[in-house]
Amino acid sequence: MSMKPLEHDRRYGELDQVMRAYLGQPADDTPERRSRALEAYLRHTWHTRPSAVAEAERQLRAYSRNPPGRIRQDLGEFYAIPDTGMPQAEIGDWLLLLADHLKRSIEEGDVPEPSSPVTHWEWHARFPETGQLLGGWFSQDVVDEFPDHAAAVADYAATTHPQLVARLVGELGELLALPLDEGDYALAAAELGMEVDPPEPFSHGAWLRSVATDLSG
Repeated sequence: MSMKPLEHDRRYGELDQVMRAYLGQPADDTPERRSRALEAYLRHTWHTRPSAVAEAERQLRAYSRNPPGRIRQDLGEFYAIPDTGMPQAEIGDWLLLLADHLKRSIEEGDVPEPSSPVTHWEWHARFPETGQLLGGWFSQDVVDEFPDHAAAVADYAATTHPQLVARLVGELGELLALPLDEGDYALAAAELGMEVDPPEPFSHGAWLRSVATDLSG
């Protein structure tokens, strides 16, 4: 039988967060340099859940030293490392390298400076409710259910808990405070799941600002 959620999170929860940060990103860490994916994980986690960095270091090191054997694999009671392009024979050493980087970050206080997100994982980790709105109400499939963008936003507001709507407004305020140009806003919207253009005559940035204003009223 597969692992229960509580056991999974205790043993692999933060390891899973680190691995998710690598999806779509090269696993090109070296002993001297952190990859873009690991830099993004550290930047977000240090500034939101700093104690999780040490837990990630522990779980990475434990997994690399004790990978799942045949019995655990047959039972499904293990965490399967996602495909990051790393050869299977090198995964253990790579996980140890990541653990070493996390340990050094903690011991030396080597914390990435705040910046705009740079990876798909970081956009969603930092703006989860914005991703919920844009990916859930403005994909190519869902937007056909509404006559216009305003109706889709109104449906989101009517079917979402008010506290989550307030969280979205806060996220949009943070997003709009980033030093982004219009091309960056278009990229951010796409990374967060928006598959349609904003309504005329709005740019992406102007439309996000109007959504925040409408939902905060």
